[in-house]
Amino acid sequence: MATKQLSPEKLQKIAAKREKEIKKWEYEKSKPKKNNYLAYLVFVITLIYATDEIASQIGTFMKTEIANDLLASFGESSVGLLNILSMVVVPFQMIGLVYRPLADKWGRKKFLIINTFGMSFALLIIFLSNNLFLYFVGACMVQFFIPHDMHVVYIMETAPSKHRARMYSVIKFVANMGVMLVPLLRRILMTDASEWRKVYLIPAIVGLVCSFIALLSARETDAFIDSRLRYLKMTDEERTLAQQTEKEANAQGGLINAVKFAFRHKQLKWLYISAAIANVGFLVTIDYSPIMTYGYANYYVKNGMYATLDEAVNAASVGVLTTALFLFTIGSACAQVVMGFVSDSKGRKAAAITMASICLVSLVGFVVGANMNLSPYIVGFLCGACIGGYYSTNDVLIMMIGESSPTNLRSSTISAQYIVVAVGVAITYVVGMPLVTVFGNSYEWIIALCLAIPGFAGALFTLSTKTHDTKGVDMDTVTGAEWD
Repeated sequence: MATKQLSPEKLQKIAAKREKEIKKWEYEKSKPKKNNYLAYLVFVITLIYATDEIASQIGTFMKTEIANDLLASFGESSVGLLNILSMVVVPFQMIGLVYRPLADKWGRKKFLIINTFGMSFALLIIFLSNNLFLYFVGACMVQFFIPHDMHVVYIMETAPSKHRARMYSVIKFVANMGVMLVPLLRRILMTDASEWRKVYLIPAIVGLVCSFIALLSARETDAFIDSRLRYLKMTDEERTLAQQTEKEANAQGGLINAVKFAFRHKQLKWLYISAAIANVGFLVTIDYSPIMTYGYANYYVKNGMYATLDEAVNAASVGVLTTALFLFTIGSACAQVVMGFVSDSKGRKAAAITMASICLVSLVGFVVGANMNLSPYIVGFLCGACIGGYYSTNDVLIMMIGESSPTNLRSSTISAQYIVVAVGVAITYVVGMPLVTVFGNSYEWIIALCLAIPGFAGALFTLSTKTHDTKGVDMDTVTGAEWD
């Protein structure tokens, strides 16, 4: 045994450190919760979730303006070029995947605060950026912190099991409605497309305040404390034996072991594969704003309303696009509510299949609608339903992954699924973005449809035939082997 080779002094230090940590978590567990703590926690998590949603969506909301400002010399293909340059954020996303499993050892609260502060500070950097380099510094920071989703883990480990999906969807509904702050600020602050930076300031301040509120009010989840105490109180012999079993393997968490664990179990394996296939259509989630903008702009030029595409794009940017984005938030929020209620009433699989179907139908609707100059209210709502359906499908998959994993590996397995998802996303970067750059932004809607439709069709098939429902699973006792 490795520990038997250590000196008595070293073993004594390890034991003392372990005992100190046990006392810390026992003290944390013993502290009485205030009355209505769950309601208070839901309020805090909702604020943080709204910050996360804004940080996730604001770059896409502003993509046309950012590309045409920072890459103006490259002409109409600037959106495609910005997407290709955005590949610089990928290493930071990968580092974030390694960083996330640390929450299985050090606790949820620390990372809830760090992530909220980090993504908000990144928005502040983008607000202050006056060149492409500084913009990407902020963008890389955003992409490092966003995938962590510690607020989701909080919901999963705190909400009553029979209401878990419903509570999650209601929280995300409110968070998505909070994203309406972005088009509101566009309407108030942007008189010209070049003023896009102003929109970043208020969300940055809101997020920084939220991180301070979480620091003062959020508590560590009981599920984590119980799991951590169980591990720390094991004897060396018990810990060695436990590490030889499926349930307690890698009790400290960890990315690589989480992937190995997932692919040893049919349920987790097919959930990972479904998530990867669904994300083949990732292009639509990062470019729905340019797709709408250029759809309307193409119509304007074709019908002689503007002489050049650049003039039409600027008019659409400060006009119909901003109007559409107001309804985008409503459509996206409604999709989240549908997901939660279907999930708790009919099951997780039914919810995933429903949301994937909504995504596909809405995708065709908003793409065709923009190119036909339909009302921006209709186009915006359909676009929101599409993106809301897209992310809701992924949310259900993440929930199913969490409900199919033991507590000591939950954060790690949720994080590790992004490694597999990256295969689907890579198709967007390797195939979609170069095609957009070659053919131009005006043809991006065709490329997006060609990727998203087969991707979600494949995901619907694997979800229907290869996975099992996880509704009502006991989050404290699940081992991951139940469906083998």
